[in-house]
Amino acid sequence: MDLFLLCVFLPLVTVAWGQYSDYYYGPFNYGDNDEWVNVYRQGFNFQCPHGQVIVAVRSVFSKKEGSDRLWNYACMPASQSLGEPTECWWEEINRAGTEWYQTCSNNGLVAGFQSQYFPSVLDREWQFYCCRYSRRCPYSCWLTTEYPGHYGEDMDMMMYTYDYYIRGATTTFSAVDRDRQWKFIVCRMTDYDCPFQNV
Repeated sequence: MDLFLLCVFLPLVTVAWGQYSDYYYGPFNYGDNDEWVNVYRQGFNFQCPHGQVIVAVRSVFSKKEGSDRLWNYACMPASQSLGEPTECWWEEINRAGTEWYQTCSNNGLVAGFQSQYFPSVLDREWQFYCCRYSRRCPYSCWLTTEYPGHYGEDMDMMMYTYDYYIRGATTTFSAVDRDRQWKFIVCRMTDYDCPFQNV
């Protein structure tokens, strides 16, 4: 009986894998020559091209450079089932030196980051650039593990699964290490319009 089930389901799994294997997200292209989007102690503004969302975040920490980080991001086109973005905006600023939790309002997806460094607290303030796709709604949301695993370590967060999108993040700030750990809020999006304004 087990052999019979294997013979029935193996072709189905092979077909499904063939349909979706092209959508594996890695490896990522972080842009020209893998350059960073900022220099230490300077602000930056990064936005994905129209119709694309953030799928990977990379960062390195330097204590001697004001306990600051270099950042880089990778973007990929959103699923065709979502269509084109219908509106994009910058969310409210998350203040330096504090812990915070934020998702894109209006069911948006993270498509960029803006940040400014503050030497008085050796930390950055942050804003998400969010894009809404028609009236699609998030579901099956979860938090990633902490990135980096420990304060002061390098960070390399990648989305390995197609059809999951970053909607926001929660961060903790260490007053001792002057660094942050991030947990990204990841969700799937419906293939249909729904009435909910903010989830």
